[in-house]
Amino acid sequence: MCSNWYIHNCLQKDPLLVKVNKLTSTKTQLPYSYYSLPFCKPDTIVDSAENLGEVLRGDRIENSPYVFEMREPKMCQIVCRASIDDKQAKELKEKIEDEYRVNMILDNLPLVVPIARQDRDAIVYQGGYHVGVKGQYAGSKDEKVFIHNHLTFLVKYHKDETTELSRIVGFEVKPFSINHQFEGQWNDKNTRLITCDPHASKLVTNSDTPQEVEAGKEIIFTYDVGFEESDVKWASRWDTYLLMTDDQIHWFSIVNSLMIVLFLSGMVAMIMLRTLYRDISRYNQLETEEEAQEETGWKLVHGDVFRPPANSDLLCVCVGTGVQFFGMLLVTMIFAVLGFLSPSNRGGLMTAMLLTWVLMGLFAGYASSRFYKMFKGSEWKSITLRTAFLFPGIAFGIFFILNALIWGEKSSGAVPFTTMFALVLLWFGISVPLVFVGSYLGFKQPAIEAPVKTNKIPRQVPEQAWYMNPAFTILIGGILPFGAVFIELFFILTSIWLHQFYYIFGFLFLVFIILIITCAEITIVLCYFQLCSEDYNWWWRSYLTSGSSAIYLFLYAGFYFFTKLQITKLVSGILYFGYMLLASFAFCVLTGTIGFCACFWFTRLIYSSVKID
Repeated sequence: MCSNWYIHNCLQKDPLLVKVNKLTSTKTQLPYSYYSLPFCKPDTIVDSAENLGEVLRGDRIENSPYVFEMREPKMCQIVCRASIDDKQAKELKEKIEDEYRVNMILDNLPLVVPIARQDRDAIVYQGGYHVGVKGQYAGSKDEKVFIHNHLTFLVKYHKDETTELSRIVGFEVKPFSINHQFEGQWNDKNTRLITCDPHASKLVTNSDTPQEVEAGKEIIFTYDVGFEESDVKWASRWDTYLLMTDDQIHWFSIVNSLMIVLFLSGMVAMIMLRTLYRDISRYNQLETEEEAQEETGWKLVHGDVFRPPANSDLLCVCVGTGVQFFGMLLVTMIFAVLGFLSPSNRGGLMTAMLLTWVLMGLFAGYASSRFYKMFKGSEWKSITLRTAFLFPGIAFGIFFILNALIWGEKSSGAVPFTTMFALVLLWFGISVPLVFVGSYLGFKQPAIEAPVKTNKIPRQVPEQAWYMNPAFTILIGGILPFGAVFIELFFILTSIWLHQFYYIFGFLFLVFIILIITCAEITIVLCYFQLCSEDYNWWWRSYLTSGSSAIYLFLYAGFYFFTKLQITKLVSGILYFGYMLLASFAFCVLTGTIGFCACFWFTRLIYSSVKID
C-alpha cells in the first residue's frame, strides 16, 4: 500500500483506489450520486467521510470497482456486464440529454478530460467525462443515445530519482462508446472480448461502433489504464486544474477595471479633501452674527444631523449583520490568500466561511448594541435577538425551500437531515450565544456621544432638486461599487455554476479592498452633497447608497443566466435565482454597512471640526 502520509509515496504494484463522486451537469445544477445510474458496483459501497462544506456542495464520495496497480498498465479490463431495464434506460437517456459528467478521484486529484484547443496549440482540461453522447448512425437521420462504457485512464506520476517511490501528479481519461462482442459463454472477468483484445493488438481507440442505450440491451463496461512519468512535482500537481480556463485577456480586464476604479477613487478623495478644507476654514472664520445667519450648507443642519432615524432598531440590526459579514469575508480571504483553503481541500472554503460567520456573531452583537445605545435604546436583549435571527432566519428559510425543491428532484445535492440539524446547532448553540455576549459587552460601554447637540424641534428640510431625490442618488451610488467587482464576479459565477476551480484569491482580496474604498468614498460624496442641500436624513440613505449595488449584482446574475448558462429546467432556474437573491441580499448588507460606517465617521469628523455657537 502507498504510505498513509499527507503525501502518498507508492512502490510499483501498490494498489491505487479510485473513488467516484457526484454526477454533475451545468444544464440542471442538480448533482446525483454516481450509483443512481446502472454503473458497475463494488461488492460493498463505502461512503467516504465528508466535511460540512462537501455535504453542502452535494459531494457524495464512494469507493468504486476500479482498482489500479502503480506503474502496471492494463488493457481491456472488464469491470462488469449490466443489463438495463426500461427505468434505467430512461434515466441514462435523461442524464445524457442533460450532459451529465462523471467525476472520479484518485489520490485526491479529480479526473480530467484533455481537450486540444483549435485556436491555439494547447490542451485544456475539463473536469469529469460525459456519461454519454447523442448521435446518429451512418446513413440514418434518427438520433440515438450512446453511453461511454470504455474508459482509457492515464495516471501521471513523478518518480523519486534516488528511490523507487512514485507520487501521483495527474489523472486523465478518454471516454469511448463501443458495442463490445465476446467469444463463447460469458464468464465474468475471464471472458475474452473480440472488440478489445490486447493479445490480438486490438485496442479501443475510437467510438466507430458505439454502445446504444436501449432497454433490454446488455452493456459491458471496460477500461484501460496507462502510466506516464512526469516532470511535474507533487507540490505543483494542482497547477493544471487551476489554470483550466485562464486567458490573459481576463487578467488584463481585471487590472484595467481596478486601475479605473483606483483613478476615480483618487479623484473623489482629492475633491472631497479640498472642498471640505475650504468649507471648514470658511465656517470657522465667520465671526459676526450677521455672517452666521447668512451661512448656508451642511453647517446649518448641525442641530439635526445626529437625530435618530426612523426604524433605528432595524438599522442597528442591519449594521451588526454587515459587520458579521465583513469579519467573515476578511478572515476567510486572509486564510485563502495564505493558501490554507486550497481546492485540494474539497469543501474547505465553505466550511471556513460557515465557521467564521458563526464566530463573528460576537462582533455583530457588539456593533448593533453600540449603535442601539447611541440611539437611546434601552431593550438590549430585544435588539440582540433580532440581530441573531433576522438575516440567518431569512437565509435559512430560503435555503430550506430550495433544499425541499432539490429533495423533490431526488438529487444528492439535497442536504440531509443530520447536516440540517448540525447547521441549526451551529446557529443556536454557538452563533446566538456569541451575539448575546457581544451585545452585553457593547451595551456596557458608554454611549457614543455626538459632537454636536441635537435640537428638540426637527428642522424642516427644504425642497430638494430632482437630482438629490433619494431614489435617484441611491441608485446612482450603487453603480461604482458594482463596477469595482463585476469582472471578478464573472469568474466567481463561472466557478460556481460552470463547475470550475477558483483560486485567484490574491486578485479577489485586492478587489475586496477596492470595493471597501469605493463604497466608502461614493457614500461620503453623496452624503456631503445631501448635507449641503440641508437634508439631514442621511442615516438610512448612506446605508442604501452603497447597498444598492446589490440591485446591479442581481441584474447581472440575470444577464449571466440568459447569456452564459444553458439551464432549461424550471427547478434549476428557481435554484439559480433563489441562491443569487440570497447572495445579493448578503452583498447589500455588506456594502451598506461599509457605506454607513464610512458616512458615520465622516459626519462626526466634519461636525467636530467646526465651531458651533
